Amino acid sequence: MLNIALPKGRLGDKVYDMLASIGYDCPGYYEQNRKLVFESPEKNVRYLLVKPSDVAIYVEHRAADIGIVGKDILLENQSNVYELLDLKIGKCRMAVAAPDGYVEDPDRTLRVATKYVNIAKDFYSGRNRDIEIIKLNGSIELAPILGLSDVIVDIVETGNTLRENHLSVLEEFKDISARFIANETSFKFENEIISNMLSKLGEQVK
Repeated sequence: MLNIALPKGRLGDKVYDMLASIGYDCPGYYEQNRKLVFESPEKNVRYLLVKPSDVAIYVEHRAADIGIVGKDILLENQSNVYELLDLKIGKCRMAVAAPDGYVEDPDRTLRVATKYVNIAKDFYSGRNRDIEIIKLNGSIELAPILGLSDVIVDIVETGNTLRENHLSVLEEFKDISARFIANETSFKFENEIISNMLSKLGEQVK
């Protein structure tokens, strides 16, 4: 049975609908309960609902054979998985933002608040810019407002949250979307079903 790790929430539901439409539906998925595992023996699939940031971990360690995960998480965690398809949903951008009217002082170490530590380091190392990383796990927009940081590095979808907090995007530097990933061993031994799924999904996202 193929184990599929889906991120909990709207993105996971959207991907499930895509998979169901190509023949991998699972009775009970939309029932109002707290179940985290849904099986369809006749379709030979089992869905696992996991925290979005954990999907790649499940797949890398083969607790799941395949999964759907944001490109931001793959870049940040540098996961050892096969990235097979851009599903072109869950689209947003990785960006640097700062308070409206912010002017950077190039002679001072830049204080950067983010939960994407590796992505931020890679971005600024490419510019030979000295930075101090302040790792936060949520409400990143508060950091520059309270003087904790000069700028933030975060994902931006509509930009509404930034505007409401009087922040502006200084630069967008990476397109982010949901990716179809597979465990390397699973891709080898479950190639037929994964390739079939991949082919049908590919037709949907053309």
